[in-house]
Amino acid sequence: MTGHGRGEFARDGVQVAVEIRAVNRRQAELVVSLPPELASFENKVRDAVGRVVSRGRCEVRTTWQSAGSAAPARINVAVARAYAAEFSRLAASLGRADLPSLDLLARLPGVVESVDEAPDAEDRWPVLEGALGAALEAFDQTRRREGEALERDLAERVDGLRAAVDRVRRRAPEVLARYRENLVQRIRAAGIEGAGADDERVAKEIVLFADRSDIAEELARLESHFVQWEDCRRAPEAVGRKLDFLAQEMNREINTIGSKANDASISSDVVALKTELERFREQAQNIE
Repeated sequence: MTGHGRGEFARDGVQVAVEIRAVNRRQAELVVSLPPELASFENKVRDAVGRVVSRGRCEVRTTWQSAGSAAPARINVAVARAYAAEFSRLAASLGRADLPSLDLLARLPGVVESVDEAPDAEDRWPVLEGALGAALEAFDQTRRREGEALERDLAERVDGLRAAVDRVRRRAPEVLARYRENLVQRIRAAGIEGAGADDERVAKEIVLFADRSDIAEELARLESHFVQWEDCRRAPEAVGRKLDFLAQEMNREINTIGSKANDASISSDVVALKTELERFREQAQNIE
């Protein structure tokens, strides 16, 4: 499922911002980007996000910022003196009396050192956790809104499937009666004497046809899958993979109905079933 959330948290002179983005994907993929100050917490971030996201491509990006306007620094006097002594010896060897300016010394490596006043590593996690929690909450809200819209769409698809199944169920008994009538007419047209609807051979052929074209079990299993769909709607846990499985099973039953039912009207309903089921399957792949 798609979603987006951002959270910030500040404490002890630092501020952490976390942004989470997710796009639809059948499998789960989690990409975590952390600054060096927080790199040691990657596994904790993955665990926290993994408890919420089980499907799709999810990116987590984090920034770390000191609250002060400039990074504190200090002068390493020993390094500056060493540079000055070397310049003095160089000037003497060249017969010159000039010495390096303070501006030049300040630009030399190691003279000016930054001072990291950030909290210790163990104190950084609560700041990151606060920002991550806020981002996950906002992220979950956007996904819930999308989930509600997807649920309504899937419910419409299932309603369409149910309507087509009802048409097939009403049509099925007529198929056998029409086959019996057509069979008797063909026998009479062929001029076969004494072969009517009550003939043993005709009755046996009708029984064989009824057995080959019986779709009662497939229709019953489809109804069972519709009940499982309703169970998924009420389930508190992620059901995307279960919906994928239901779509596969419904497709199996629909294909069997199409191969068994020797009737143009039922074949038309089978096409409608496959079309509606394909839309259901496409949406189900966006469900967590």
